[in-house]
Amino acid sequence: MALPESQRLPSFLATRHFLLHFLASCSWFLPLASPQRITDPAIGTAPNQEYAHSIRLEGDIILGGLFPVHSRGGGGMPCGELKKEKGIHRLEAMMFAIDLINKDTELLPNITLGARILDTCSRDTYALEQSLTFVQALIEKDGSDVRCANGDLPIFAKPDKIVGVIGAAASSVSIMVANILRLFKIPQISYASTAPELSDNTRYDFFSRVVPPDSYQAQAMMDIVTAMGWNYVSTLASEGNYGESGVEAFVQISRETGGVCIAQSLKIPREPKPGEFDKIIIRLLETSNARAVIMFANEDDIRRILDAAKHNNQTGHFLWVGSDSWGSKISPVIGQERVAEGAVTILPKRASVDAFDRYFRSRSLSNNRRNVWFAEFWEENFGCKLGMHGKRPGSPKKCTGLEKVGRDSSYEQEGKVQFVMDAVYAMAHALHRMHRELCYGYPGLCPKMANIDGKELLSHIRAVNFNVSSMSHDPSSLRAVLPQRSAGTPVVFNENGDAPGRYDIFQYQSTNRSTREYKVIGTWTNKLHLNVEAMQWRAGDPSLPASVCSVPCRMGERKKIVKGVPCCWHCERCEGYHFQASEFSCELCPYEQRPDANRTGCQNIPIIKLEWHSPWAVIPVFISMLGIIATTFVIVTFVRYNETPIVRASGREMSYVLLTGIFLCYAITFLMIAAPDVVVCSFRRIFLGLGMCFSYAALLTKTNRIHRIFEQGKKSVSAPRFISPASQLVITFSLISVQLLGVFVWFAVDPPHTFVDYGEQRTQDPAAARGVLKCDISDLSLICSLGYSILLMVTCTVYAIKTRGVPETFNEAKPIGFTMYTTCIIWLAFIPIFFGTAQSAERMYIQTTTLTISLSLSASVSLGMLYMPKVYVIIFHPEQNIPKRKRSFKAIVTAATMSGKLQKGGDRPNGEVKTELCESMETNTSSTKTTYVSYSNHAI
Repeated sequence: MALPESQRLPSFLATRHFLLHFLASCSWFLPLASPQRITDPAIGTAPNQEYAHSIRLEGDIILGGLFPVHSRGGGGMPCGELKKEKGIHRLEAMMFAIDLINKDTELLPNITLGARILDTCSRDTYALEQSLTFVQALIEKDGSDVRCANGDLPIFAKPDKIVGVIGAAASSVSIMVANILRLFKIPQISYASTAPELSDNTRYDFFSRVVPPDSYQAQAMMDIVTAMGWNYVSTLASEGNYGESGVEAFVQISRETGGVCIAQSLKIPREPKPGEFDKIIIRLLETSNARAVIMFANEDDIRRILDAAKHNNQTGHFLWVGSDSWGSKISPVIGQERVAEGAVTILPKRASVDAFDRYFRSRSLSNNRRNVWFAEFWEENFGCKLGMHGKRPGSPKKCTGLEKVGRDSSYEQEGKVQFVMDAVYAMAHALHRMHRELCYGYPGLCPKMANIDGKELLSHIRAVNFNVSSMSHDPSSLRAVLPQRSAGTPVVFNENGDAPGRYDIFQYQSTNRSTREYKVIGTWTNKLHLNVEAMQWRAGDPSLPASVCSVPCRMGERKKIVKGVPCCWHCERCEGYHFQASEFSCELCPYEQRPDANRTGCQNIPIIKLEWHSPWAVIPVFISMLGIIATTFVIVTFVRYNETPIVRASGREMSYVLLTGIFLCYAITFLMIAAPDVVVCSFRRIFLGLGMCFSYAALLTKTNRIHRIFEQGKKSVSAPRFISPASQLVITFSLISVQLLGVFVWFAVDPPHTFVDYGEQRTQDPAAARGVLKCDISDLSLICSLGYSILLMVTCTVYAIKTRGVPETFNEAKPIGFTMYTTCIIWLAFIPIFFGTAQSAERMYIQTTTLTISLSLSASVSLGMLYMPKVYVIIFHPEQNIPKRKRSFKAIVTAATMSGKLQKGGDRPNGEVKTELCESMETNTSSTKTTYVSYSNHAI
């Protein structure tokens, strides 16, 4: 059965590695020497000595170590420049921790820990090849069919058996190495690998770490972004497991929680081409609103990104949020302090180990020969050259060996030193638990631990729970020099081998001394605690910069989300009568309400009515008051001179009915302007058409009487029926009763009430909207109410036309005709004005004013044409208001007829034409026989 690819590759490489060492040992039949250099394209050049590129510390139990002593090489070389902090500091921390454990009388007593430390050169493929050293002891070597060049049997060097590995640093390296170590059941504890992928206990079951995974880190960074109020960010990752997994975790959290959108997700290639970082900056500027950049990148890429931003004059534009690979390191920001200012970075909570500082400062070339890379570090750290074979051939300065770390060079403890020591101590505690279980009371290693079972050791690793600062009860113990963990947090692992998430939040700020440094601004332990007031941005500016796709909408505006980008939106004003019901929707206010000033709710529309002080009311009221005064004066005059010929000839009873109608036409103005209520609305229904009905019923009766009299006179000398005053009153009030009957039916069908009309003044601008308090008189009801009166008016006009041939000095036919003609013109003008303004916002004012003025003008026309001449004669020419002799009805009609014929023939009489028709009709019905003197040239 074919092996899986993940198993075939390690098997092939292990076999190849074994054959190379086998050939090297055959040359001299010695286990530890090689007279010549043997090369291999995958491994590189073999050293002259087996341990020339590794550190080996003797011990009863050997631990492996993987550290990025050198950076990734270029030009086909596996390794590049030395890494002083991330390489030398960390591996020295491992050896320092081993020294402390070996001197400890309580932890692994009588057992010495050893180490085999390798350089990964910051490259996963190279680290994979180097890590094969850890599994050599577990590979069976069958050399029975193999002979050396001289025919002798080969001599095999016995490799060290590695029981556990400390490392690696980069997640990509740890993933590659973990795939091999799990096949040989070798536990692995990383001090810096944070990729979420390594939490998969089904694939990386022998992997543990003392640092929290990036899933916690990504959550902490998301909480930072949210606390800043940023919702539109870009991500930038170094190609590899660390960067890609970190960004993937951040993006996943943003999708699950919502509220933060990813503008762009860019990747930095493993082998970037020239100008690659400038292209990345240009691409980030394509979404310029996304100023915040979430970075999961290695130290070298961070430095080059900052440099590219500086070259593109983008200092101060980007808001950097860096992962723990940036942390509080100085190297990424050297020479680029201004462009990095304000950067917010995250770092697992740690404490500086003072004992390690003392230990490392005491290291020299003479007392640290076990570190094969220390000489190279010495040259790099002090900028000098060690002899002919130094690594710095171009340096003019020679090293004396008397230089001192921290005195002749700058020194700051690397951030992961504590975690390296935690990892070593976690492995030691697991071995101690295992020894206590398998070799209880046995000094040193017992036979049961001769071959340590990796799976059993893994179970003890996952069960450790210790606090470095509280392990010793003896103040003189060496463990007392170990770091005080923040808040006394213990070293523990969960079921996936992950450490709990505990982070410090830093910001790179300028100080008062015009220098810049990292300052702690918060912490994260399953929850963010951020001191926003302690944050600074460019030039000490405390104001919080923005990284949003769209600015928040103002009150009364809804968000219209851009498709596919929930953090980007367009703000749309809630127009018309809509208010902002939610962040994303506008809703229509109820019909009787309008939006408030900021359109976040609705308020009642103000209710108005026609006020007395309004110009629309003042003019009609003024006209009505003049009309009422004039009508009252006429009525008083007629009452005062009730028995005079003019009053009697005018038909006293009908005149009083007509004057009552005129008075009501003027009075209705006050009811139309008064504030509507049930009483006012009831009176409006009654009197709106009643005044006109009184007037035109009386005029119609009078014109009909004149018409019948003269039509009858053409046929016989007998008077027509129903021309007496009593008959006239009966006819008039019969006509009026029809109007009243209609009003009472209206009352029964639809009782009067008030309502608020919100549609009349519902303008496009809600601020100008008003509700109009009205009586429930619709346009149709108004037409019906006035329609009967208008019908009387039209009929009266017809009779006025028919009696136009009556001589002008005979009675009132012609004045009534002129009155009706003028009235018709008024109401013909009223109709288009009243109904043509139905859609106007000023409808209430225009219609009320038009109606009241039309009624007043109609009354004024009747009053002026029919009664003012009579009042004038009565008051100013009383000599004409005297009785005359009585003539018979036949004589009066004959005279009127002849007068008419003369007028038709063109011969108008120059003398008096006696007109006594009304008077004669009145006296014929009386038993008293009185003779009146007639009057000339006045239409009575």
